[in-house]
Amino acid sequence: MKGIVFAVLGGAFITLQGVANSRISQDIGTWQTATITQFAGFLVALVILLVSGKGKFQGYSKVRPLYLIGGTFGAIVVFGNVTAIHYIGVTLTVSAMLISQLGMTVLIDKNGWFDVKKQKMKISQIIGITMMVAGVMILGM
Repeated sequence: MKGIVFAVLGGAFITLQGVANSRISQDIGTWQTATITQFAGFLVALVILLVSGKGKFQGYSKVRPLYLIGGTFGAIVVFGNVTAIHYIGVTLTVSAMLISQLGMTVLIDKNGWFDVKKQKMKISQIIGITMMVAGVMILGM
C-alpha cells in the first residue's frame, strides 16, 4: 500500500511541478527554470538526507558510473515538460508523458536494460497501452 501512496504523491507532484515550472519559465526562460528547479530539489533532498541520517556514502564506489548520471535526466524532463505545456497544455502533456514512461518501461523490461530482469509483455498490457495511446489521441482532437 505504501508503494501506491508514494506513486500517487509522486504523480501529483510531477504535475504540480510542471505547472509551476511552466509559469516560472514564462518570466525567466526554460533552462533557467530547469536550473532553479534542479537546484531547489537538490537542496531539499540534501536537507532530508542530513536530517534523516540515512544513507551510505561509501556505497557510491559500488555504483556503475552510467547510473550516476541518472539525475541529469531531470533537467531534460523539466525542459520537455515545460515546453510541452506551453504548446499542448497540462492534460495532454501529462498524458503523453505517461505513455512515454510506459513505452520506455516496456523497452527496459523487454531488453533487461539497467540490470533489470527481462519481462515478457502480456496481451493485457499491450491492450492497456494501446487504449492509453488512443485516449491521448482523442484528448488531442
